[in-house]
Amino acid sequence: MNSDTIFGKIIRKEIPAQIVFEDDLCLAFRDIIPQAPVHILIIPKKAIAQIELMTPEDEVLIGHLFWVGTQVARKEGLTDGYRLVINNGKQGGQTVYHLHIHLLGGRSLGWPPG
Repeated sequence: MNSDTIFGKIIRKEIPAQIVFEDDLCLAFRDIIPQAPVHILIIPKKAIAQIELMTPEDEVLIGHLFWVGTQVARKEGLTDGYRLVINNGKQGGQTVYHLHIHLLGGRSLGWPPG
């Protein structure tokens, strides 16, 4: 897998990011172009380009990313709700090919998205 994306560089601390959570498996940081008052990206340290390319061995890791999302949302005070989103592929709106979860909150989010 290619880890030479902007997210790989953030993981390696080659470029700065406003990190709000980090452990051995993942990193969470504020999006530089936020789409909501709270917009945080949760990324695995393992380079997985898209959710559709995950393997059975990634199951626990992906669950961990969502668990981290709930903990970060709580820390951010998102008591009235939030959204966890994964974009997959060009038509899914994915622009960085390193799996990431968007944590969006702090305002009412419309449906359907996009």
